[in-house]
Amino acid sequence: MARQSKYPEEFRRRAAALVLDSGRTIRDVGRELGVNHETLRNWVAQLRQERDGGQPGDLAADERAELLRLRRQVAQLELEKEILEKLRSSSHARRSGEPD
Repeated sequence: MARQSKYPEEFRRRAAALVLDSGRTIRDVGRELGVNHETLRNWVAQLRQERDGGQPGDLAADERAELLRLRRQVAQLELEKEILEKLRSSSHARRSGEPD
């Protein structure tokens, strides 16, 4: 059975929202409110999960889109690199008189 928190639910939610919405650090907000920073970190993770609608380790929608874009870009660059290496290799072979 989970231990009941000494902080009311509304206080926990507002403290977590303060961190997420203000851009301030968890330590700063925790110090100001008199809450251990690790406790506040848990509240922030819980609120972030609720806002994102996913699991704690899941990426946010914009992070997922950025990751997908970067993966496509890496694939494109790898393809271009492979093509350039083949061109350089065949060019070198022609100059040295070696067959392709």
